Amino acid sequence: MRSYQAKPLEVERQWFLVDAKGKTVGRLAAKVASILRGKHKPTFTPNVDTGDHVVIINSSEIQFTSDKFRTKVYYHHTGYPGGIKAITAEHLHAKKPTEVLSKAIRGMLPKCTLGKQMARKLKIYPGAEHLHRAQSPTPLNL
Repeated sequence: MRSYQAKPLEVERQWFLVDAKGKTVGRLAAKVASILRGKHKPTFTPNVDTGDHVVIINSSEIQFTSDKFRTKVYYHHTGYPGGIKAITAEHLHAKKPTEVLSKAIRGMLPKCTLGKQMARKLKIYPGAEHLHRAQSPTPLNL
């Protein structure tokens, strides 16, 4: 008996629409990352991008559990000596409402070129309007 290996040209992709209003960041990110990776399909293959496209709306209305909104800190380094920068989730959310959710989802994807390819299928919008009506995304209740 042989295992099935998906081929990149045989993958059929769907579009899903997720409403993030009132959802918790980590739980939503885990489910969306699984869909982007393709783990919900029976044809999942770890070395092939078998995932679907995900459009997230109302990302400005997501929630954190407990007091993480004020205490969670995101760090990045500029590359210069002493160049570590820190920003809280509250400030990052006020500055870029889509970035908090984007960082959470990208952190759950593989750290390689395949993970970057999967992250390109993620579209996040702060309000209820999105630009992907032509793809007619299927609403997904998570």
